[in-house]
Amino acid sequence: MGVQADSIDRKKEGRLVVEETPWQQALRYANRANPYPFYEELRRTPVARQPDGTYVVSTYQEIVALLHDPRVSSDIRKLPVPVATPAEGSAEAEPITEAVISLEPNIITQDPPEHDRDRRMMTPHFVGPAHSPHLISDLEPEIRRIVEGLLDNMQGKTRFDAVDEFAYPLPVTVICKVLGVPLEDEPRFHSWIETALDALDFGPEAASEEMQSRLAGGRRAVKEFGQFAAELLDRYAQQPGPGMLSAMVNEDGPEAGMSKGVLVSNALLLIFAGHETTVNLIAHSVLTLLRHPDALEKLRRRPELIVPGVEELLRFESSVQFWHTRSAVEDIDIAGTTIPKGAPIFLAYGSANRDPKRFANPDELDLERRDNQHLGFSQGIHFCFGAPLARLEVQVAVGEFVRRVENPRLVQDPPPYRHNQIFRGPRHVLVDIDGIRD
Repeated sequence: MGVQADSIDRKKEGRLVVEETPWQQALRYANRANPYPFYEELRRTPVARQPDGTYVVSTYQEIVALLHDPRVSSDIRKLPVPVATPAEGSAEAEPITEAVISLEPNIITQDPPEHDRDRRMMTPHFVGPAHSPHLISDLEPEIRRIVEGLLDNMQGKTRFDAVDEFAYPLPVTVICKVLGVPLEDEPRFHSWIETALDALDFGPEAASEEMQSRLAGGRRAVKEFGQFAAELLDRYAQQPGPGMLSAMVNEDGPEAGMSKGVLVSNALLLIFAGHETTVNLIAHSVLTLLRHPDALEKLRRRPELIVPGVEELLRFESSVQFWHTRSAVEDIDIAGTTIPKGAPIFLAYGSANRDPKRFANPDELDLERRDNQHLGFSQGIHFCFGAPLARLEVQVAVGEFVRRVENPRLVQDPPPYRHNQIFRGPRHVLVDIDGIRD
């Protein structure tokens, strides 16, 4: 086992010093803006046991193998211990994950056959029936209208926040329309999501006083968000309305019968995932292009590169850095290491997408990169349910930003980042501009 297998004990000036593993360092907030040097170190041991017994997998080939391995479970209830545990003896002894575990499973925390059944039931309501799967593509005119309106609102400004004024309003408006969630409820669920995410920490700072103070609020937020979803589904059961949630509640096909608890859990997932990751992807795309003016200019000259360009941006700055609910249901031998039955497994997508054994010059942005099978949306049976919608939103948003925003410049680099490590993204991206083209 390499040096990353556990933290290293060394004596320094007569004291025992416990050095952090590269994974622990990558999870520190101070390194949120640039975890990649720690990922590079982490990849020297593709499957690295951490001090808490978690196995972190950081290389592309090994992650892909595990994503297709039936010996890996995605059911969070099969984890031997909570994946984020507060300090021993803390008054806040119940971690935020306990509030999540108390919910019924959803399609990313289920295993087959339940996963396959529920995803099969949900898919027609999201992309359309098999004979006419055009619900997502039919949204393009509406998405363009929203993007144009956001950019029109910036006319006359010389500075704007690419997160609050651009990256956030688009996906939250679209997902509310798709799901049938009243847009006027957005401030409520946005607050719950932010509070819950800020209470979730997988790194060495989890036991800090500051994090402990966030736990109770995070648990309340998850429960209140669940109550909101349950009440919305009840309303649609009494009086059907537009959108996917109403269609799911009133499903009357041969596979109808998803329990209310599972409906609530999947509704929370769709509301959350339907905008959170896309916000980060749009924000990171703007940030990355402003850091690479040659790429921005190339995209302006050749707008047809927006499709492969978005795939490269997905690889370059993964919105989901890792996933944390998987565990081994049998012993798994991989990359010279045995992951024992029952052990938690973290799959580090952000590291795999910079793996030089899979991607040539992985730290370079190449809008024309070939064979770009990144893990920005994962792979296997848990491939991102909302990937088609996210791709469309980002292609339109980034394409119009490049076309219409005159001489954009970063005000602060790196910008401030959100606390959460899984859904890594900037909290603000301030941009100075000369104007907005028509």
